[in-house]
Amino acid sequence: MAQSVKEEADRSKKLARAGVVFAAAGLALFVYFVWRAGPAEVWSDISHIGWGFAAILALGGLRFVVRALAWTLCFEPPHRLRFWDAFSAYLIGDSAGNVVPLGIVVSEPTKAALVRGRVPFAAGFSAIAVENIFYMLSTALFIFCGAAALLASFALPNVLRYSSYGVVAGALSFVALAAYALKRQVRFLTAALDWTAARGLGRRALERRREKVASFEHKIYSFYEHGQRRFVPVLLCELSFHLLGVAEAFVTIALISGAQPSLLSAFLFESVNRIITVVFKFVPLRAGVDELGTGQLARLLSFGMTAGVTLAVVRKARTIFWMAVGVLFLVARGLSLRAVAEEAERAQAAALGEQQQKSEASL
Repeated sequence: MAQSVKEEADRSKKLARAGVVFAAAGLALFVYFVWRAGPAEVWSDISHIGWGFAAILALGGLRFVVRALAWTLCFEPPHRLRFWDAFSAYLIGDSAGNVVPLGIVVSEPTKAALVRGRVPFAAGFSAIAVENIFYMLSTALFIFCGAAALLASFALPNVLRYSSYGVVAGALSFVALAAYALKRQVRFLTAALDWTAARGLGRRALERRREKVASFEHKIYSFYEHGQRRFVPVLLCELSFHLLGVAEAFVTIALISGAQPSLLSAFLFESVNRIITVVFKFVPLRAGVDELGTGQLARLLSFGMTAGVTLAVVRKARTIFWMAVGVLFLVARGLSLRAVAEEAERAQAAALGEQQQKSEASL
């Protein structure tokens, strides 16, 4: 087990070093696109928002509320988690994920580690994994609808049109595959590891990971079997998350441009934002890539590139505000981001050890 923990730590260090490179590249792109849009023009658009920024912050906060609520609904009896514990842990974990380059490797374990005093780490981590599955499914559907609407509503350049076709095909394939896997309870991930190990490709490392993967798939299908009454409430929470994003885009563009955008425009802005978030999760705050994608879409929708870049900058300001709230929650607990990350690693190692002992005892 010690060797496995050491390997995980080495892998995290390598990912962190790569993340620094991505962060630097993102920062350079951010500066470039803000400069290209015109710093004075961007600042002028931001100044139009005024106290409307409070509404943007409120909508952003409500998105955390519905994701935290969805997490509490994904626990299997006898484990339960209070909403406030889930909300504070979710906010802290999201802050860690945005601050740390490639923070996706620490954000989810961090959330589970922060509620260890209420529920076992394995239960918290399994519930957050199930909630993420629902989130990914809803995001795939949302992106599919956005790409389809873009194709149906505009004459797109070839590159953007073919990219949209790819997004539609990929999202639809993901949803269909997930639906089939749930219905048939197919262990795709475990089967893939077994196939790879059978060919002698990293067999020892794969065997250690197989237990974690098999346990994860078991919990997903167990929730599907025993928690079907919670399917609709969880899906409604995830749907609310996306609709709140559309509302935020609508309010922000209206404040920036001084003209009321169409619901289709707001929907497309949020769809592109979801694509950028999914594809460039490894870039802290999606610096640079958000300005590029949103700026190009704003130009296509006749708002102008500056409005799109400003929308991306405002999103970052909203994210930074809620990150600061997450850090305040962290300080109130007498912790630091480093301490939380280390606690998450210890909790993962302990959970893995318990899982291995159970597996050995069953043999």
